[in-house]
Amino acid sequence: MLELKRLCKTFNRGTVNEKQALCGLDLTLKDGDFVTVIGGNGAGKSTMLNAVAGTWMVDSGSILIDGVDVTHLPEHKRAKFIGRVFQDPMMGTAPTMQIEENLALAARRGQRRSLRWGITKTERADYRELLRGLGLGLEDRLTSKAGLLSGGQRQALTLLMAALKRPKLLLLDEHTAALDPKTAAKVLALSDQIVEENGLTTLMVTHNMRDAIAHGNRLIMMYDGRVAVDVSGEDKKRLTVPDLLDLFSKVSGSDEADDKMLLS
Repeated sequence: MLELKRLCKTFNRGTVNEKQALCGLDLTLKDGDFVTVIGGNGAGKSTMLNAVAGTWMVDSGSILIDGVDVTHLPEHKRAKFIGRVFQDPMMGTAPTMQIEENLALAARRGQRRSLRWGITKTERADYRELLRGLGLGLEDRLTSKAGLLSGGQRQALTLLMAALKRPKLLLLDEHTAALDPKTAAKVLALSDQIVEENGLTTLMVTHNMRDAIAHGNRLIMMYDGRVAVDVSGEDKKRLTVPDLLDLFSKVSGSDEADDKMLLS
């Protein structure tokens, strides 16, 4: 479903701030894979997601989604393949629009616009049923502005919007990092539910090693712009946080694991 071949990306080339973020990155995801991605600061995790989404064009290499080469497609043309949830809960919804209006926008992604009536009674009933599945009481607040929701509620709504058209690929970019632990656990549970129910191929970047172990069927660790560790199946289920720290130490060639890894 996703093929990344020899991806390279360098920022600020030719300056004192030059940074090679991706260095010959290779990664293949099969249809239905749920891959969690960890790594220290500057490992290339977010750069990889932004490259896949088309936010940043790569310097070389190729990106294929379900066999379609999207390497040179701009971000808006990749949108029909991709659903994405960002770290900042404010980025996934239009705050001045109603909840049902946000869902209608997501439902019409990739379609031609017209002057016909915005939201039909049937659509409204469908949205109410979808929201009821979140268990947050949002089904009774269809006309509330999205900006009035809590961070957790907005992330749950964004998840629903991202999966509404059953994209080829779902990108979760540290989507619980800005939430308190209890709310983060709820959003992660919803993520698992939505991914499983829709059979979505998913990439989830996280700094939390416990979450990386607990979710998905495969775990990769990035280092210096490459995939340094790739664990799946029963091997992943047996992983522990000390195991990951030990792997990171071996990959980095240092006895001291990255501060961000430890803090997670």
